[in-house]
Amino acid sequence: MPSDAAYDYIVVGAGSAGAVVAARLTESGAYRVLLLEAGTQGSNFFWSRVPVGVAKMIDDPAVNWCYASEPDEGSGGRRIDVPRGKMLGGSSSINGMVYIRGQAQDYDHWAQLGNRGWSYQDVLPVFKRMERYDGGSDAFRGRDGLLRVTDTPRHKVPLLEKMIAAAEKIGLPFNPDLNGETQEGIGMSQVTIAKGRRQSTAFCYLDPARARPNLVIEQGAMAEALILDGKRCVGVRYAVGGVKREARAAREVIVSGGSINSPKLLELSGIGQADLLRSRGIAPVHELRGVGENLRDHYSPRVKFAIREKNLTFNDNARGWRLAREAIKYALFREGFLASTSVPIRLYFRTRVGLETPDATVSIAPFLYEMVGHERRVSKKRGITMNVNVLRSESTGSIHIKSADPAEPPAIRFNFLSAEHDRAGVLAAIRKGRELMATSPLKEVTGEEIAPGAHLQKDDELLDWVRKNAETTYHPIGTCRMGADPLAVVDSELRVHGLQGLRVADASIMPTLTSGNTNAPTIMIGEKCAEMVLAAAAAHRSAA
Repeated sequence: MPSDAAYDYIVVGAGSAGAVVAARLTESGAYRVLLLEAGTQGSNFFWSRVPVGVAKMIDDPAVNWCYASEPDEGSGGRRIDVPRGKMLGGSSSINGMVYIRGQAQDYDHWAQLGNRGWSYQDVLPVFKRMERYDGGSDAFRGRDGLLRVTDTPRHKVPLLEKMIAAAEKIGLPFNPDLNGETQEGIGMSQVTIAKGRRQSTAFCYLDPARARPNLVIEQGAMAEALILDGKRCVGVRYAVGGVKREARAAREVIVSGGSINSPKLLELSGIGQADLLRSRGIAPVHELRGVGENLRDHYSPRVKFAIREKNLTFNDNARGWRLAREAIKYALFREGFLASTSVPIRLYFRTRVGLETPDATVSIAPFLYEMVGHERRVSKKRGITMNVNVLRSESTGSIHIKSADPAEPPAIRFNFLSAEHDRAGVLAAIRKGRELMATSPLKEVTGEEIAPGAHLQKDDELLDWVRKNAETTYHPIGTCRMGADPLAVVDSELRVHGLQGLRVADASIMPTLTSGNTNAPTIMIGEKCAEMVLAAAAAHRSAA
């Protein structure tokens, strides 16, 4: 270990996981931690505080990396936007604030792949420790954690009650806790919103820790490479305002840049596929063939229906004088449209007989939106938007650097719909959405199918529409996959294979997708990483 290091630990990236790691490592006061964040905004950034502000941040380069994928067959030759948070709290500061852990089977599958300590029974205590939630069962839910989780109000949008009634008629009963014992059914979104304010990891974890003398947060810090001494990581090279800097870590460096920036930093540091690195002008220093591979995301077409009656959707209340009324309601009471998630209700269901658990979802936004330039605005036309997707996508892609320039975005190749499982699943999910809207009492208020359009019925027609129109649900994972096989990047302790003093802790370590939004599992990964790092430090002290 370097004796002249200014810090015990360096955490690269203050996002959903990195903010958690830094906060937990500094709680005891025993360790000095440097937290590097490329973004410059914190939890007081106005649009990050207001839940509806996600529409303002989704295309804002001041707080968003604004990545885009490479054109491929699965996207009909299009580039697909890949927004990622670039501020304290990372994507937890710009996302839709939906809190979904996923199914027990997701984590049991991770454990079956050889990742001991990651089964559902292993991670459930971590989820419970990190959350503060008033509902559900004590067996499954946490009461005293740092992360405030709340329920979306059920009765505020009349259309949602009609959806619940229709869903029950097609065999999907109301589920009061989608993060409880079972995920199946229709339920209200649980969200990281409390008293009208976004509960990002910057707000819940970092803000309470910022006054600690053993925590240094450096913003505007662009990580350029890890510093290796043989097979040990001893620090980080980074730049602030174009000025090159170095920081040294006596114990460990934890990379928490996310599924796009973490493999990028490893490759810029000479860690990855040797031939690819040489072709990009980087000398290989540690061969790891899995770096940047195994990219997965939830590929989601937006199915849209018109709604005939007034005052059933947000389209009536989020424009003109009614929007002004909503703004006053938010200012006075922190309630209403501005204090809500855009996707308040969701269905989890099985697409075919014989499945043990749900394999697809329909998440419903009770409004239509349109693009005005680069800005998303609520449409004048009344309607709903359904995000449909399979839960555990089997199509895999990659993320790799294009050059040795740290400022150049990497090449993101999703390879969507390359797996038959995904093609069959998305077709079944679209048809489930159609079935819901054709069921009473919804069908009485449902107008035309705007997208894809009722005229498209055949599998090949619908798949062609998906390829040309689908977006992601902003859940990239897997590019520094955890495992014990030759293509794994980190082990079950999140240590990079073959190197000392280096871990990765973010969604990139997930071997497979979880069944739902990935922010809650990513925060859990940060908690679990900090726990393992502290346990290793305690073991080292005992052995000394």
